[in-house]
Amino acid sequence: MNTGMLWFDNDPKVDFLTKIQRATEYYQNKYGQKPDLCYVHPSMIPEKPARTSGIEVQGSQMILPNTFWLGVKSSARI
Repeated sequence: MNTGMLWFDNDPKVDFLTKIQRATEYYQNKYGQKPDLCYVHPSMIPEKPARTSGIEVQGSQMILPNTFWLGVKSSARI
C-alpha cells in the first residue's frame, strides 16, 4: 500500500473491531471502494485474532496508537 487514509479514534468505550468498522465505512463512502489493509500500532492489536470483515490488520511501529492507516493493497506488477 503506497497511499491510504489516516483515521484517528481514541474512544475508550469502543472496541478495536468497531473502530476499524467505522474507519472502513468512512473510507468506502469517501473513496468508493472498500479497503483491504489496515496498519495499526502493535499495542492496539488484540491478543485473540479478531475477524475484521476481510481487512488484513498489520502492526507497524511507524503508526501512532489510536491511529489507523487504511487502504488497498498494492498489486504486484509483472
